[in-house]
Amino acid sequence: MIKVYVSRFNRGIDTEPHLECYDINETPNMKVLDALQAINEKYDADISFRSSCRAGQCGSCGILFNGNGALACQKEIKDGAIIEPLKFPVIKDLIVDTSSIEAKVKDLELSLQCSHECSELDSSITKKDTADTKKVRNCIECYSCYSTCPVVNIATEEFGGPYLMRYINKFDTDPRDNFDRLKEALDEGLYNCTSCGKCLSVCPKNINTFGDAIEKMRAIAVANGSGPLPKHVAFKENILKTGRSVKTDKPTFIEETKNKTGSKIAFFTGCMVDYKFPEVGHKLVKILKENGIDIDVPEGQVCCGSPLLRTGQTDIVQDLVDKNKEVFKDYDTIITVCSGCGATLKNNHPEFGSKLNVMDISEFLVDKLDESKLKDVNMTVTYHDPCHLARSQGIKDAPREIIEKIPGVEFKEMLYPCQCCGAGGGIKSGKPEIAMELAKSKAEMVKDTGADAVVTICPFCELNIQDGLNEIGYDNIKCIHILELLDKAYE
Repeated sequence: MIKVYVSRFNRGIDTEPHLECYDINETPNMKVLDALQAINEKYDADISFRSSCRAGQCGSCGILFNGNGALACQKEIKDGAIIEPLKFPVIKDLIVDTSSIEAKVKDLELSLQCSHECSELDSSITKKDTADTKKVRNCIECYSCYSTCPVVNIATEEFGGPYLMRYINKFDTDPRDNFDRLKEALDEGLYNCTSCGKCLSVCPKNINTFGDAIEKMRAIAVANGSGPLPKHVAFKENILKTGRSVKTDKPTFIEETKNKTGSKIAFFTGCMVDYKFPEVGHKLVKILKENGIDIDVPEGQVCCGSPLLRTGQTDIVQDLVDKNKEVFKDYDTIITVCSGCGATLKNNHPEFGSKLNVMDISEFLVDKLDESKLKDVNMTVTYHDPCHLARSQGIKDAPREIIEKIPGVEFKEMLYPCQCCGAGGGIKSGKPEIAMELAKSKAEMVKDTGADAVVTICPFCELNIQDGLNEIGYDNIKCIHILELLDKAYE
């Protein structure tokens, strides 16, 4: 027997949706759609919902499952599951009115626009010509991405969201279309995306809207002078001058440590640790030594290129990749302590001809900690999943396992630990108002846990979440790197 919570709303009776709890018998591989039918049969509940093909092809049964977009016919039911309608006006229960976004598609003329006979061009089009548009053509209009996008649902600034961005890009990359799709994308908020990857994680067709649509259109905008945002230009200028995307007026971590041990394990510092948070780097070296591990911090390493890739400034990325490839060529393992750096080295650098054995500090250290050396740390903490760690690298368990190994630490999970804090995709610098709105939403979740600190593995997340905590009046709660928490256990 499991409990399932379903959002109910009857326009003639209710003023707003509310959750009702139902107990049902769980069967093997039971889907949400099966559970809803079982509830109706057992309780005569008359829950209204849409469904059709039951094969994940039509998209009509889109719902929110524990806050994330999903297809009711594909998602397996779980005890305590919360089933809600998508983020549109509710007609009844789980049935929503999507006419607003359909009208937007019509207004944007999101259909093939060409001034020639398509039949004449069709014969000359090759598979290579249509490769990019095919990457984003499989949408089944379930609206899971749109209903899960943090910017669409939390920020007040207008954003067409992943659904419209994908739709625009589909025609922008179609060789037959000759409409100015880039202007449409810019008008719909091309630079309002945080690169959180949530849309890909909930898409039943695995469409990578950010990587295959938004990033590509940002690069086109830069190439023709329509982008990037003014604040994003500074990333590239800094990198050209120093190899780092940020500035500093003090000795860098690499200059301070000069750590050459002959180890086959190296530390990719990233811009933020090298220039802004050297203390995190020093804690890494200390903690690894406590566990009998030596590490090299090679000189000559430069920015991974993530700030440039996310904002469309791609012309110097190959040079950065080549420099780092040369610096790290003789090492067996490369450790990162920034989720953005780790994701870029793992996922983007191979596209530029560099494939290194890269590991996030949590996945590297989780089975190497000498727990006998850990001292009690009297703290209550929660954990924020950086988007580029949890989704881009698939690492969620390792950080939590490390936290739970530290004696004295009480761990409390927040409501949506994987919800984007708003720091990525150039948003923190280019659209600070969006970053702050998302940071405050995350800060409220942190506050509700009663934690003394929120732990993460991303310097950008640290900065933004702390700004959010300060903004809502909870500056006594600190956002700290997992290495800072571990360091307390070695004091």
